[in-house]
Amino acid sequence: MSEDIRDILELRRTAKETKRYVVVMRVMGLLVIILTAIVAIAYAISYFYDKFGSFTVRIDKYDMVRQGLTLSETPDYDIANARLDAEIVHDMTNISGEDLPPNIDMINGAHNGESYIAYTFYLINSGDDTITYTGEMTIENVTQNVDEAIRIAVYKNGEKTVYGKTKSNGKGKESDCDSEFTSSTIVMTTSHEKFESKAKDKFTIVIWLEGNDPDCVDDIIGGTLKLGMDFRITEST
Repeated sequence: MSEDIRDILELRRTAKETKRYVVVMRVMGLLVIILTAIVAIAYAISYFYDKFGSFTVRIDKYDMVRQGLTLSETPDYDIANARLDAEIVHDMTNISGEDLPPNIDMINGAHNGESYIAYTFYLINSGDDTITYTGEMTIENVTQNVDEAIRIAVYKNGEKTVYGKTKSNGKGKESDCDSEFTSSTIVMTTSHEKFESKAKDKFTIVIWLEGNDPDCVDDIIGGTLKLGMDFRITEST
């Protein structure tokens, strides 16, 4: 084979390799853009859910791993959970607490209505020790003063307590509430001493906008509320 022919073949091979390299780099660049977009979207969804989502329950992971305290949407569980997230109700309108279903405490997991959030979960001592735990529900984010008209019913083992913010004039609890929020950021606290091994406490949380509240006005339209409930062990025997 003459030198000229070899040179031509080498040039063709080099041109093909260059073209292949360019194509590969373009494909890689496109993949990077797609992956970046996917990560950005996932982050945005996570951020806005965490910031504006309705209700999250958490326990300390140390308490779960070392003491067996766990969360579940059912009384029987296969997986130990340190966090549960209730589903969001978008564009929730005001209702009366008297219109809530009478069996709202009898359904496990998320069971929202059109204008209320309802979530049932279980706190379970799957460890071997008897413990004491405390729980605290906090307001993690609120916009447009929507908390002025919000109501939160907490059912603990079937016993119901309705919480609401202190009247806007500062004169005590609303007439339909059993108790005021503990503070501007804390809704309520709970505890259980001598919570024995294999014991289970059932909680149902119901959240709605009370239409009979004088503060349920047009100014709160579009407002958002994020609640969190944290449990931790305070004593172990």
